[in-house]
Amino acid sequence: MASATDGFAFDAYRAVPTDARRGGLVICHAVWGVTPHLRELAEGFAEDGYEVLVPSLFDRFQRGFAERDFDPALMAQQTGFAEATRWGAEVLDAVQAAVDALAPPVFALGFCFGGTVAWLAAARCAGLSAVASYYGGQIVDYLAETPNVPVILHIGKTDELIPPPAVEAIRAAHPDLPVYMYEAGHAFVAPNGFHADSARLSRLRTLALFARHGAGRGEGA
Repeated sequence: MASATDGFAFDAYRAVPTDARRGGLVICHAVWGVTPHLRELAEGFAEDGYEVLVPSLFDRFQRGFAERDFDPALMAQQTGFAEATRWGAEVLDAVQAAVDALAPPVFALGFCFGGTVAWLAAARCAGLSAVASYYGGQIVDYLAETPNVPVILHIGKTDELIPPPAVEAIRAAHPDLPVYMYEAGHAFVAPNGFHADSARLSRLRTLALFARHGAGRGEGA
């Protein structure tokens, strides 16, 4: 568990490297919560040398890790949770607690709702070294935020939740920000939208970002 500033304890899934530690990693989940797929991803990054925490960012509304990766019947409920957090702005205390629980260097990434959370964390959380955001649909609502660490964005070219005008608005507001576009739609890393080539390439770019900004050179490495 990780405690927020008001003392509320968030659950978090933890995966630890079995060999040399390259750094810490906070993964911010999509609206579906800490799903089996997210836990599998965490274990994969642990195999790459990262000590991973996946905080359960909706614990204030409903505790427990998700049992399914995708459930259309729960879409309204899960979207309501995300809206109640102002698409991540109200859960950054949990993200900060997860960052603080890891030895540096610490990185963050997030998907969908978590992609927006990761963007906000890059601007508002302390102790991060770099951030990768995957298809964060509400980033366009937070363009005034200025990241304090290197950030890359991964977006599908046919993502209906992030249409071309939104992408152009992001680029106009942050012209030096790497925005990688993929031949895919929304959620191209997740089971419900998986696109193998895009998932593989975006992962390589994310790992390269972390390597450029301290992975393998921090405490406990």
